[in-house]
Amino acid sequence: MSTPPLTGQRSFDDLGTPLHDVTFCVIDLETTGGSAADCGITEVGAVLLRGGECLGTFQTLVNPGCAIPPEITVLTGITQSMVVPAPRIDAVLPSLLEFLGGAVVVGHNVRFDVGFLNAALARHGRPRLTNTTVDTVALARRLVRDEVPNCRLGTLADRFRLPHRPSHRALDDALATGDLLHVLLERAGSLGVTGLDDLLAMPKIDGHPQAAKLRLTDRLPRRPGVYLFRDGEGRVLYVGKASNLRTRVRSYFSGDERRKIGQLLRETQAIDHVVTVGTLDASVLEVRLIHEHQPRFNRQIKRWSSYSYLKLTNERFPRLSITKVARPDGATYLGPFSSSRAARLAAEAIESAAPLRRCTARPSPDRPRATACTAAQLGVATCPCAGAISEADYGRIVERVVRGLRVEPALLLEPLDAKMRALAAEERYEEASSVRDRAAALSTAVTRQRQLDALRSAGHLVVEADDGSGAEIDHGLLVRAWGPDESAAPTLPGLLVATPSDLSLPPAREQVDELLCVARWLDERAGRLRVVHADGGLAHQLVELPRFDPRRRPTRSGPRAAALV
Repeated sequence: MSTPPLTGQRSFDDLGTPLHDVTFCVIDLETTGGSAADCGITEVGAVLLRGGECLGTFQTLVNPGCAIPPEITVLTGITQSMVVPAPRIDAVLPSLLEFLGGAVVVGHNVRFDVGFLNAALARHGRPRLTNTTVDTVALARRLVRDEVPNCRLGTLADRFRLPHRPSHRALDDALATGDLLHVLLERAGSLGVTGLDDLLAMPKIDGHPQAAKLRLTDRLPRRPGVYLFRDGEGRVLYVGKASNLRTRVRSYFSGDERRKIGQLLRETQAIDHVVTVGTLDASVLEVRLIHEHQPRFNRQIKRWSSYSYLKLTNERFPRLSITKVARPDGATYLGPFSSSRAARLAAEAIESAAPLRRCTARPSPDRPRATACTAAQLGVATCPCAGAISEADYGRIVERVVRGLRVEPALLLEPLDAKMRALAAEERYEEASSVRDRAAALSTAVTRQRQLDALRSAGHLVVEADDGSGAEIDHGLLVRAWGPDESAAPTLPGLLVATPSDLSLPPAREQVDELLCVARWLDERAGRLRVVHADGGLAHQLVELPRFDPRRRPTRSGPRAAALV
């Protein structure tokens, strides 16, 4: 399997909202104090900007309805006599909101200005502002804090020789903030900030030590797909999926303190990507690439190689064992499980519900053991090795276990539920908790196996949503997917479609993660999908099994129709 070819030129739509198309409204307020709850607004200034041009300004004094403290007058030059003839804020708000419209609100410490506006809106029965906001203080701290002693507006205006200088008057300060915004946008452009979403994320990239590598994200589109971090020799370090490739990859530079992320970024020298139609093919491609490359920093999905099966052996007196491979040997298999420990919990659950033999010796009718094994002596198992049970009687135990795993899980889960409740009633809570964990492992495994068996038995399956998107699936494995405006062309270039495994056996370890991706996708969209073609049946009457969730008492519901799951 080879790595898919990388995508080529981006379309204009991939750029999101280009910054030169964004309308910014820079706002500054003068007030009688610092508390929006107790103080009033004395002046409003705003300037509308788009594409580096000023589209208009808004300025008015406001009668705050209270006295202006002397220190505020000294700071701003606004006196009581100046605001007495001015309109109250309730008269100013309609025209201000009309001027503002749907623009992105910008301010130097924008929370202060928006806080006063929202308080005034609330007092006069108007809804709060919902506009997107940009704080030039936060941007300055990210982009230029090493060049200035502080990020006050006056300091920044002097350092960058802004055309307008702040004077603690609303319109002057708004104009100066607008000039500063343009300086900061130019600086941000060198870090690959081309759209509004990039700009909004920029303050979170708080002086990241690997921020220089943001240039590696310049060509990432804002579309779903899979991304690959590579080292200097081209080896794949990490594979991930995203509904928005650009936003997701750039988020790694947003101050994530996990040690793994820092080490990953230090070793990364290139970031490749593959655009997909949607989340389904992205999830499947992610799994296949992880299985192919075994990236060092993918610690979750690459554990598929340690998946294990629980096997009820096909011998004269069957017993449970844990194995890494499911073979066509006539045995009954359950799984795969995420680990041998999880398989062992399920085995203990079955052995608690049915007295299967636990000794590993091969029973011989000619030479029985002198004494029963320890488990049999404790009364928790039978011991055919000692001749303590006939082959016919043991066969009935095995038949009940097989039926419980394949057809009627209640045969195994109800005894466990009863035992758990009995122990809890006797206040033997640790033992009850142990039974619960075993029962949960068995219930989860049976539920998942039934889900995957139903998906695989559907055969060749084609589903389509109302918007025209859909997928083609072969025995649970993705063949291709398409979006609303795209033809049903393969979306996993360069990757061979996996071959379905033997349906008489549980799914192969290397296919389980992909099967689960497909099953989850179908489950999430079951109400919106139309079946175009299916070899097998899709609806099964499945009894919902108790989850044995430690946070709540187990419950059951009656039969329900579930498509594939």
